[in-house]
Amino acid sequence: MSKLPPVLANLPLPIIGSPLFIISNPKLVIAQCKAGVVGSMPALNARPASQLEDWLAEITEELAAYNKSNPDKPAAPFAINQIVHKSNDRLEHDMELVVKYKVPIVITSLGARTDVNDAVHSYGGVTMHDIINNAFARKAIEKGADGLIAVAAGAGGHAGIKSPFALVQEIRQWFDGPLALSGSIANGAAVLAAQAMGADFAYIGTAFIATEEARASAEYKQAIVEGTSDDIVYSNLFTGVHGNYLAPSIVAAGMDPANLPQGDLKTMNFGGGESAKKAWKDIWGSGQGIGAVTEVGTAASFVEKLKREYQEARSRLAL
Repeated sequence: MSKLPPVLANLPLPIIGSPLFIISNPKLVIAQCKAGVVGSMPALNARPASQLEDWLAEITEELAAYNKSNPDKPAAPFAINQIVHKSNDRLEHDMELVVKYKVPIVITSLGARTDVNDAVHSYGGVTMHDIINNAFARKAIEKGADGLIAVAAGAGGHAGIKSPFALVQEIRQWFDGPLALSGSIANGAAVLAAQAMGADFAYIGTAFIATEEARASAEYKQAIVEGTSDDIVYSNLFTGVHGNYLAPSIVAAGMDPANLPQGDLKTMNFGGGESAKKAWKDIWGSGQGIGAVTEVGTAASFVEKLKREYQEARSRLAL
C-alpha cells in the first residue's frame, strides 16, 4: 500500500485532472473538484500575473461554500501547477500567492527545487513532481517532493517515451509514496489499469479539453472528438521540450508534421512571452488516448462516465 497524505487519501475517484496550459481555468477546476476529482491549472494561465490572486480566491471560496453545503459529499482538493524552469520569471510572485491561499496540492514541472517544496510544506501542502524517467524521479524525491507523476508515452503536451509498465515498476521498486500515471488515460477501465500497475491515481488531461468548461476553441474540442492516436505528432519544436500535438493543427499553421525542425529550450519562454503564447495558441496539444473521447460535454458528465466505466471494469475483474 502506498503512503498517502490525508489530502489525497480519500478521493471519491482516484483521478487527478492534469493542468492544461492556456485551457484550464477556475471554471474547469471547480467543476472537476465538485465532480470528485482533483482539478488543477497552471499558475501561468492567469494573465496578467495579478489575475492569479483573483482566480485563487474564486476557487477557494467556491469550494469552501460547496463543502459547507455538502458536508457528506465534499469536493476534491485542487492543485496549482508551477513551471520551475529558470525561464519562468513569475515563479516567486506566484509562489507567494500559493502560500497565501494555502493551495492544497502543488504540481511542479521542468525541474525540481527544494525551495519550492519547502514553501509548500510550510503551510502543510503537498507537492507532486512530474517526471519522464526513473532518474528524474529520484532527484525529485531527493529535493523534497512528496509524490510523483509518471508521464509515460502517449501523454498529451510534454511527455516521455517510456512504457507506463516500465516506468511505474521501476519507480515502485524504491518509492512507496503518492504516484500518479499519465499517458493515454481517457476512460474508467484505463484508470483501473493504472492502479493495477501500481499507481495510486490516473492523471487525465486531454479528455478534459473536450468539456464545456475548458477554455479551448470549439474547433480544438471537435478535433479531440474526431481524432485518433494516428493524428498525434511527437515534437520538441514548440517549447523546446518533447510533447504530443495534433497533426491537423500543425498543418493549419503551415508546417509539415512529418518534417518538423528541432526546437531549443534555450529560446523558449515559459514565463509568458509572446512567442511561447503564440506557439501554444496555434498548436494544439493532445495525448494518444483521444480515440476514447466521443463527444463534448460537461466536466461533471465526463467524470460520471469515468466513474461508471471504472466500476464496470472492477466488476468484470471480480467475476
